[in-house]
Amino acid sequence: MAYLPQHAPPALSAPAFSAPAFSAPALQPLMHALLAAGLAACCAPALASDHAAPALPAAAALVAAPAASAALSASRSQDPLDRVRERLAQKLGAAKPLLAADPNVVRVVTRTAAPTAADNELRPRPSAAHGAPAASLAAKLAAVHRAAPGVESAGHGGHGAAVGAIGAPSGPAHWDYVGGAGPESWGQMKPEFSRCSSGTRQSPIDIRDGIKVNLEPVQFDYRPSAFRVLDNGHTVQVNVGPGNSIDVAGRRFDLVQFHFHRPSEERINGKQFDMVAHLVHKDIDGRLAVVAVLLDRGSAHPLVQSVWNNLPLEKGDEVAARTLLDMNALLPTERSYFTYMGSLTTPPCSEGVLWMVMKTPMPISNDQIGIFARLYPMNARPIQSVSGRLIKESN
Repeated sequence: MAYLPQHAPPALSAPAFSAPAFSAPALQPLMHALLAAGLAACCAPALASDHAAPALPAAAALVAAPAASAALSASRSQDPLDRVRERLAQKLGAAKPLLAADPNVVRVVTRTAAPTAADNELRPRPSAAHGAPAASLAAKLAAVHRAAPGVESAGHGGHGAAVGAIGAPSGPAHWDYVGGAGPESWGQMKPEFSRCSSGTRQSPIDIRDGIKVNLEPVQFDYRPSAFRVLDNGHTVQVNVGPGNSIDVAGRRFDLVQFHFHRPSEERINGKQFDMVAHLVHKDIDGRLAVVAVLLDRGSAHPLVQSVWNNLPLEKGDEVAARTLLDMNALLPTERSYFTYMGSLTTPPCSEGVLWMVMKTPMPISNDQIGIFARLYPMNARPIQSVSGRLIKESN
């Protein structure tokens, strides 16, 4: 859009008509008529439009002269040319009627109109960066936009970190069992994982030289319950409905979930088993107790098959089973066990966990092992130092 100039241009002058020296009083009406006709021909388009238009030819002015002459007054004070000049000056933006000494000269002065709201919207504005080019500012805004939604999801199994500030590189620590994110690196991945490398009561361990004592049997209070199967990216986890618990040394722990590892993380006198199920319990104070059921190659296990039947199709998904699960079916008939204090076997490797490892393994078929191996060929943490811990064993 074009903008009007902010200053007045040089004055425009119409051609000045001068009368011949002879018989001036007689020719004055004709001169007035010719001048009026010329002004009408030149300025009428300008009065009707904001844009300049070409003047009419002189011939057209001569044709209009008789009509204009009839309208003139003999009195100088009511001269129609004065009124034409006055109206023309008003139309063309003069601040007040011009008092020209020469009645045959019209002075034209343009006036800039006040900008409208539409003009203000279209008028270029200075950049926010003190005159920086608009393209530079747009590039900065685009960079901020790209950084803003930088939202990562939490890590697998609930071990991820919260999303940091816009543009910050912080994110979840993606730990694994192999490679650069494997167990040797867990303790350096996040401050919360430091126990994985500095702890002195870490799990799993190779159970040896246990002290045989008359351990109080674990009181299992399991009943058929609803369950949900979750592939959390590190293992197959089964979240069990409420109403299942154990009693150890007069303390009640509620069953929260159980999950699988291949091969078994715990070893007994150096022997490793095909798989293990970890049954995770929590008491009212938040303390954890884990019952480990070793799984050895043999016949198919009905409870394991019920879990496999409800495996989710995608990692991170959870499937609600339409049947009930009786956790008693996963326990061996002979329930003697080893017990010691240890930790979680996955980050953050928190210590203070009470472990009870069933001495008698339960069977699991080749096909059932193969199904889990297709998802997780190896998800067992290496053996940790016993560090002088006391291990008790049932007689």
